[in-house]
Amino acid sequence: MNQRKKKVVIVGGGITGLTSAFYLNRAINQYQLPIELTLIDANHRLGGKIQTEYKDGFVIEKGPDSFLERKPSAKQLVQDVGLGHDLVRNTAGKRHIVVKDQMYPMPDGAIIGIPTKFGPFLKTGLFSVQGKVRAACDYVLPRSKVEGDQSIGSFIRRRLGDEVAENLVEPLLSGIYIGDMDQLSLLSTFPQFYEAEQEHRSLIRGLKKMSQAASEGTLTSKNQGVFLTLKNGLQSLVEAIETQLMDVTILKGVSVKELNKVKNAHYELSLNDDESLQADGVILALPHAMMAELMPAKKYLRDYTDMPATTVATVVTAFKEDAVNLADGVGFVVSRHSDYTITACTWTHKKWPHTTPKGMALLRCYVGRIGEETVVDLSDTEIEEIVLEDLKQTLNITAKPEFSIVTRWMKAFPQYNVGHHRRMNEMHESLSKDMPGVFVTGSSCDGLGLPDCITQGKMAAEKMRAYFE
Repeated sequence: MNQRKKKVVIVGGGITGLTSAFYLNRAINQYQLPIELTLIDANHRLGGKIQTEYKDGFVIEKGPDSFLERKPSAKQLVQDVGLGHDLVRNTAGKRHIVVKDQMYPMPDGAIIGIPTKFGPFLKTGLFSVQGKVRAACDYVLPRSKVEGDQSIGSFIRRRLGDEVAENLVEPLLSGIYIGDMDQLSLLSTFPQFYEAEQEHRSLIRGLKKMSQAASEGTLTSKNQGVFLTLKNGLQSLVEAIETQLMDVTILKGVSVKELNKVKNAHYELSLNDDESLQADGVILALPHAMMAELMPAKKYLRDYTDMPATTVATVVTAFKEDAVNLADGVGFVVSRHSDYTITACTWTHKKWPHTTPKGMALLRCYVGRIGEETVVDLSDTEIEEIVLEDLKQTLNITAKPEFSIVTRWMKAFPQYNVGHHRRMNEMHESLSKDMPGVFVTGSSCDGLGLPDCITQGKMAAEKMRAYFE
């Protein structure tokens, strides 16, 4: 490696950018790499969607509240920053689905809505007899002949029928990707569904075998779930990472207006304070829409920057526990075939008991979905009133909350529509040829969840290190 110090700039201080900074900085120190590292974020705080509020003894997550343990990157990052002792596992509990005016327990054995146990599926009132017979046809239907990508909606409808797709799978998918299943890419969201069908012909049979294999060696007790969080909130992870970036120049409240190649593989970043930075390598961990402003002349970025994104709001409400009489479980999701504005509700005090003072209940509701986003434009008071009316109808809660917190996420959830994987590959390939040493990463690329973003951030750090070798 040339011993002149290389300058690397990471643009974006969400969890992806923070992960890139953490692991690249660790490599710099461990191997004495001649690299100067700068992290820039337009906000005055790091963490992006990770935002924890502490109020009256509550630990309230405004953004993501946990991560899947089976995707190891998030747990590993927590341990690498020294917070492994603060990890907390969720309390497992039944989830429910609201269809029209009726709340049904989630059938046991459902994997993202795909039934893998026949008994509970036959007993549920979620589907008609015809709907159950149609779903059972999965056992005899041939494999898909579709070449290339397809929508997850068309795939599920073909395998299991419309009732299972709309009353079971779609409400759960909406809670993850907040999108239209008839537009979302199967290969970019749940490629394991396609793999299960191709290997076992039956989707149900395939997922059942995959689930059995994955559960072997699991030591969690029956009442423990598969999610992890931190007892002091996920913001404590952001703060721990920041404290360990002592060798990194961190610029907060500064945005990048434009990125240009000035000569060979050297770059100039124009900032909003009329200053500029020179860089030998750049990691762009930004929402896709912002990329259009940075490099407006790059036509090969158009498919990427034009990606649709969904707007939602979360509404956290606290009650006296004796005013809230809930069924067994940890929350519910809502089918489109229901006259409610909320799309889901988590009973946080049951799922994460450590977040709530004794004698209190904490509910977290979601409003807004693709095509139905105007509700998010209403005032906090109006949104709260709508949510409370829905809680009254679904859970018979008539008490006034102790407090409510509304958080809006504007165009915050990119939609991986059919062909997303191909478009990402084409974008990365064109970028590497045109602007070597510039890497695009983050939730708009290859996964929305915390583990996916952390994996991408770590990979970007590894690519940058390899680029200078």
